[in-house]
Amino acid sequence: MCGAPIQTQELPASTDLDKHTVLAGRVLSADEPVAGAFVRLLDSDREFTAEVVSSASGDFRFFAAPGNWTVRALHRSSTGEAAVNAEGPGLFQAEISIS
Repeated sequence: MCGAPIQTQELPASTDLDKHTVLAGRVLSADEPVAGAFVRLLDSDREFTAEVVSSASGDFRFFAAPGNWTVRALHRSSTGEAAVNAEGPGLFQAEISIS
């Protein structure tokens, strides 16, 4: 069983966006949420860093270090990715469209 928490857009109450860097978003296909996609976090060298499964509403979330990241969604129907430049602490949104 995956140790990642349930994926939602709501951040845990203990999250301090002045200290934490959070990459969050949704996986969509034709503007509809995609559940069960494997969402991978890749570093600036495109090396695998972490993975979560998108929720029923397509949500995903990573706590990461500041930097340039790629977020890739893999689903049985297709794949997609988005670049995220997290220049420091805060909340950074990424929408991944697959078709």
